[in-house]
Amino acid sequence: MKIYDELVARGLIAQVTDEEEIRELVDNGKATFYIGFDPTADSLHVGHFMALSLMKRLQMVGNKPIVLIGGGTAHVGDPSGRTDLRTMMTPETIQHNSDCFRKQMEKFIEFGEDKAIMLNNADWLLKLNYVELLREVGSHFSVNNMLRAECYKQRMEKGLSFLEFNYMIMQAYDFYHLYQHYGCNMQFGGDDQWSNMLAGTELIRRKLGKNAYAMTITLLLTSEGTKMGKTASGAVWLDPDKTSPYEFFQYWRNIDDADVLKCLRMLTFLPLEQIEEMDKWEGSQLNEAKEILAYELTKLVHSEEEAQKAKKTSRALFIGGGDDSDMPTTEITAEQLTDSVIGILDLLVETGLAASKSEARRLVLQGGVHINDTKVEAIDCNISAEQLQDGVKIRKGKKTFHKALLK
Repeated sequence: MKIYDELVARGLIAQVTDEEEIRELVDNGKATFYIGFDPTADSLHVGHFMALSLMKRLQMVGNKPIVLIGGGTAHVGDPSGRTDLRTMMTPETIQHNSDCFRKQMEKFIEFGEDKAIMLNNADWLLKLNYVELLREVGSHFSVNNMLRAECYKQRMEKGLSFLEFNYMIMQAYDFYHLYQHYGCNMQFGGDDQWSNMLAGTELIRRKLGKNAYAMTITLLLTSEGTKMGKTASGAVWLDPDKTSPYEFFQYWRNIDDADVLKCLRMLTFLPLEQIEEMDKWEGSQLNEAKEILAYELTKLVHSEEEAQKAKKTSRALFIGGGDDSDMPTTEITAEQLTDSVIGILDLLVETGLAASKSEARRLVLQGGVHINDTKVEAIDCNISAEQLQDGVKIRKGKKTFHKALLK
């Protein structure tokens, strides 16, 4: 199966322009394509995973990725999927986040001469002359068409700033610049970026003629991929200092049954034939499929060694016995104890299992907290220093485990 058909079979293609031309380029390793990443945090999260996996797939068959860090567009902020204005970041923060992104991306993509390259659109966007941009680029945009774009329509009721209104023009200019200076003939992005991406393709063709070889393609469910990156406690990060390999493994181990096969197809590099066999699994076999998913993705992000350790710890917790040394652990100091004990509500907050004492109270009253496999029955339960010296295992709900130790 050629790569384009594989992307379709894995459920990664939502919309395209010029399908036959795109198929010809990617199947024959002739695509120089870009995907943009706005550096809004100092770590990528699992919502970026689909784009990273796609870049890796396409590079493996000879296509050239351009990772575009949105250091320039981050000064404006993408209104797509937003109900309010994004927080403005300082140039120093943008640069720091961009550096963190590159370090993480190097695990997925091979950078170097005639391989992938990383660029920052600050290098050209911040140098643009405003009046010149209005004349050379702005004249090709219809305000009426822009207002019909979904990314703007959803903001009109609450108010759309002129600053954000320029985002589409800036993103379109990125593609135009990359086409002219780096031979970039294709762009990829999520469904929420479709209007911005079409604007880029249209700008190239208006400026350089209808035969300009610029293509557009979007990924299926990238907006859902971003949603997958959110949990009750926040984002699942690719940085091990923010989300440990074990926590990363557990996130995928605990996804809904209905999502297992979809994630295996879209995110892993397992053969489609093997995944289709799993489609016949049911009951307890779905847990095995989840473990395979968690292992494959943890291996990709953190290493095979970390994936093995996370799998071992997960089995120890769910099956019982075994080594739980890699379980997320919080050290409790003597200063945090009162009369050599710590209350369960304080302990839940200190370990990050609850955001506040009121949330901790609700968890306990709902029967959702266990200490060493024994349900906590009262909110005034205390854990002693002696217990903490040996280490206590805390379980929140059915699937979230944490250990507390006396420092």
